[in-house]
Amino acid sequence: MEKYQVLLYYKFVPIENHEQFAEEHLQFCKDLGLKGRILVSHNGINGTVSGTVEQTNKYMEAMHNDPRFEDIFFKIDEHDGHAFKKMHVRPRKELVTLRLEDPVDPIELTGKHLSPKEFYEAMQDEDTVILDTRNDYEYDVGHFRGAIRPDIRSFRELPQWVKENKHLFEGKKVLTYCTGGIRCEKFTGWMIKEGIEDVYQLEGGIVTYGKDPEVQGKLWDGVCYVFDNRLTVPINRTEHVVVGRDYFDGKPCERYVNCANPECNKQILCSEENEHKYLRGCTDECRRSPNNLYVKEHQLTEEEVNERLEALERENVL
Repeated sequence: MEKYQVLLYYKFVPIENHEQFAEEHLQFCKDLGLKGRILVSHNGINGTVSGTVEQTNKYMEAMHNDPRFEDIFFKIDEHDGHAFKKMHVRPRKELVTLRLEDPVDPIELTGKHLSPKEFYEAMQDEDTVILDTRNDYEYDVGHFRGAIRPDIRSFRELPQWVKENKHLFEGKKVLTYCTGGIRCEKFTGWMIKEGIEDVYQLEGGIVTYGKDPEVQGKLWDGVCYVFDNRLTVPINRTEHVVVGRDYFDGKPCERYVNCANPECNKQILCSEENEHKYLRGCTDECRRSPNNLYVKEHQLTEEEVNERLEALERENVL
């Protein structure tokens, strides 16, 4: 069986005519046989791609032969196949969307980088606060022990949340982290502009931390959410503490599904048993939706759907 790899990478670097670059890069990736998602802006590139070992190695070699990307760092995961269904390379105004009135350029301003070992040691300092810069659903399935959970559904909501909770960071050493590092590159620069100057970021993000041979993912609880078909990957290689909780019954769970109502599509942690019990609908309205994808996938009759809904009514869970 042929071996596959998933590459996660980013680089803030000026890219002239980034729209044309994106078009040409898409064709290059397709010619190689890669699948994935790459964003390109005037000041950098951010991507996750999958392919066979041979295909991904050729991609890394080509990127390193380009002077703009010669020092780009690839985080590599082994996988049993493609992690994406298609190949997309999209030009963007912002590589990381914050929509700030006063834009921050990570090439010019960003927080201090800490290696996995330095980050591990810093997390244990009393005067340190740990800020998770990811979305709430990413945090809920895994995070560093003691990290602050911002109540946000998208990255662009984080600046306002920090402004409203600035007291949490005053007089503290602030450690930030995200999946691969790119969000922190930009956000720590914004924090410095806001007067939160003693701010640091985890070099290479959570993924690199989990692969470090010395720290081995220690002090990470749960799994790490990723934006591809895998959905989650393990990080802590010394112990596995489940922090995720099933949306319906609160039991330990690390299995994400999307609500079967396409108009909702909310991501929820849910066991296979509860997926079937609740027709993968996060609310009664979603379960009764005429477009419920679970009902269509399992070719349930109207009578079968009503039987399950009546069973839920008897349990008083609607």
